[in-house]
Amino acid sequence: MDFDVIVIGGGPGGYVAAIRASELGLKTALVEMDKLGGTCLNRGCIPTKSLLHSADVKALIERVGEFGIKASVDSVDLEFIKSRTGSIIDGLNSGVSNLMSANNISVIHGVASFKNTNTLVIKEDGKQFELTAKNIVIATGAVPRIIPGTDLELLESGLIWTSKEALSPNVIPKKLAIIGSGAIGIELATFYHSMGANVTVSEIQDRILPTEDREISDYARRLFVKKGINIRLQTKSQNFKEKDGKIEIEFIDHKNKTDSDIFDIMIMAIGVVPNISSLNLDIVNVELTPKGTIKVFEYQETSQRGIYAIGDVAETPWLAHKASREGVICAERIAGLSKIIPINLRAIPSCIYSSPQVASIGLTEGAAIEDGYTIKVGKSYFKGSGKAAILGETDGFIKLIFDAATGELLGAHMIGSGVTELISIASIAIAGELTIHEMLSTVFPHPTMSESLHEAVASAFYIHSTSPT
Repeated sequence: MDFDVIVIGGGPGGYVAAIRASELGLKTALVEMDKLGGTCLNRGCIPTKSLLHSADVKALIERVGEFGIKASVDSVDLEFIKSRTGSIIDGLNSGVSNLMSANNISVIHGVASFKNTNTLVIKEDGKQFELTAKNIVIATGAVPRIIPGTDLELLESGLIWTSKEALSPNVIPKKLAIIGSGAIGIELATFYHSMGANVTVSEIQDRILPTEDREISDYARRLFVKKGINIRLQTKSQNFKEKDGKIEIEFIDHKNKTDSDIFDIMIMAIGVVPNISSLNLDIVNVELTPKGTIKVFEYQETSQRGIYAIGDVAETPWLAHKASREGVICAERIAGLSKIIPINLRAIPSCIYSSPQVASIGLTEGAAIEDGYTIKVGKSYFKGSGKAAILGETDGFIKLIFDAATGELLGAHMIGSGVTELISIASIAIAGELTIHEMLSTVFPHPTMSESLHEAVASAFYIHSTSPT
């Protein structure tokens, strides 16, 4: 065999798996068809947050009068914003490359496909060669989902963007439609609205951010509408057509009422699909789920022994940090370590960097009741926080779900300034199986936004209790 482990895909799951495998003494190779860092670094997490930070800075300058400062935004340099984002990406790309070298990982550029369970065919620039390994890790990520029946010419002409095009715009559209209100759709809505676009978000379900706790979703919708973002719920978007250099969209609401509108650009943000079409998985009998993801068992192994799958190709949530953790798990499994802790998909934090931010982990209130728990619910609103008042960020709240029988934290749901940092406290609590009593006895510093989390614990302990119906 050429290698002990070959990892297909150099994103946050793949390169972490390769590093951990090498650290454990395994001869490791990583195959990547594009740039190291994958979608997250090059076309996802990093560029999105860079753009959103520029939007946050602009928004802060526009309200500095609240803090006794006189300043104004004269203009927005979109090319500089893109250039800054590109520089950040380039720097992180170099960092990943250095990690590969430092860990003696062979990086091979090309497109990989299976010849058999231990052999990959690599194609690059018209050339073809084979690599073999005792173990192969599939970490090829995902690609944007396209609404079935969409005229591909609209994508090619630039009237319809996926998240890839939306993260490197040549112009800010005056009138923008975003189809889908998950994390990607809402983050893009925040950025483009801040940059001056008239934004309409269309969602087929009855609320935005449909995977979040309903109370968080409803609160977020009210704040986004207050900011001036148009939101259409229970609405199907279809019949996309070019009209005078713009795009016409037909909307059908839940009462079958139809209307149409014309936009400069439409962004499809309806999720992703696993990037597995070129792998020839049928040759090695790797089983898929009904949703088209790769079915994985304990320690990320697939139905074919010696072949593993991590990240977006496996199952939701589609999150970089989930992929990284899975990469460590499968590398340790391949190396034969004992006492490996399998991933707990209920304990993966989710962060949405909109304005306001949204963060969550574990069970929602509805899911906890549906699972049969008797629960205690605690809430704390930032309007009661001294630090939030100082920052001028009093919108939002923290909601905690506890098992009334054991006191264990089942879920945490937050909306407001900086909650993507605060959620880590809940992550530690869930991972450590901390109870309401242990969290209540913890001393939080004052004045901080984190105090609101402690107050939510106290609220649950002293006030709220809900039983299954």
